[in-house]
Amino acid sequence: MAKQKLLFATLFVAFMALPGKFAIAQPVEVDLGFCLIDPSIPHDDGHRSPVLIPEVSIDSYTLLFMTPCDGCLLRVVGEDGGVEYSTLITGNTLVLPSTLSGSYELQIIRGNYVFYGDITL
Repeated sequence: MAKQKLLFATLFVAFMALPGKFAIAQPVEVDLGFCLIDPSIPHDDGHRSPVLIPEVSIDSYTLLFMTPCDGCLLRVVGEDGGVEYSTLITGNTLVLPSTLSGSYELQIIRGNYVFYGDITL
């Protein structure tokens, strides 16, 4: 009976320690800047409000769009300047290919604007 109590106490202590061993990943906000793709194209669309920069977070390989970006082009650009991945954004989440690994520039293209920020996969 004493051995069972000792085993139970040991297992209880071991299981209580488990939650501290596993870190739950939190999405990381991608800090985006922006620029005009072609500054020679007039960008005055009659609105006087500032450019709305999308709010985007990344959790592992999943992009989370807090600001709707439906219909925008998303590009993942490698350090050499080559486009490694490109797709249209069609919802509030987008899973990047697991074949990507390293540091990249994330680009969201909306009209004549490109919003860009660094990500690491």
